[in-house]
Amino acid sequence: MKRDPLLWVATAAVLIVLASAEYELARACGFGMYVAAGVPAALDVYALAALRARRDVLAVVLTLIAVNAASHLVEVGLLPVSVPLVVAVSAVAPLVLWRVHRLSELQPEHVAEPVPAVAEPTPEPAEPITVQREPEPVGAAPVGPVLGPWTPVAELAGGTAAGTGPDLLGDHFAAVRMAIGEAPAGPAPEPVPPVAPLTGTGADDIETIDSQNTTFAARVKTVRNWLETEPELTGTEIGKRLDVSDGYGRRLLRTARDGS
Repeated sequence: MKRDPLLWVATAAVLIVLASAEYELARACGFGMYVAAGVPAALDVYALAALRARRDVLAVVLTLIAVNAASHLVEVGLLPVSVPLVVAVSAVAPLVLWRVHRLSELQPEHVAEPVPAVAEPTPEPAEPITVQREPEPVGAAPVGPVLGPWTPVAELAGGTAAGTGPDLLGDHFAAVRMAIGEAPAGPAPEPVPPVAPLTGTGADDIETIDSQNTTFAARVKTVRNWLETEPELTGTEIGKRLDVSDGYGRRLLRTARDGS
């Protein structure tokens, strides 16, 4: 039943009114003073049980109407007290006992209301871990991608007759990119024939003092003879005539002029 104060007050008033008529009917049928009080008590318990279980509500209401009407009819003398009436009033207590016991069995068990789960507090994040890297040594060689074998170019410091222009370097790096699988940005350049190694000069040609190999001194003497007739001769022209590099030709020119 709902916990409404007005509903409880109305129910109590109705049961009191019905209890008086039920008591008087039991007394008219020959019940004693204390036994007659049990008839309205039993009917009131039956009514409350039916309302709570929401079953037998119509049956209990009809029973209360019949008992209340019979009590008033007997009181005014319109209904005589007979055997059927006494048997009916006597059967009220057993019938109420059976129905109340039956309603208690049919009443569903109380199911506990689910308790909302309380969310566990989120643990505070741990302090950030700082990874300290060891400083690299100062003299460590830089590490970079390996582009492949490197072919040294002869006479790089002083240059050659043909020279080492940007085209040769561009061809070399283009070949390296193709070797590692990187497609060139533009059309592939035309192949350049390999540069033949220079002949006619070696490490012994750089010696400036007389030894078993006197090539340098002989060439200086030759340059001096040329300068007598051609004083405007340059180191590049000397290198071409002697089939040596430009740097070597300029060295011969300086030595020839210093000694002249």
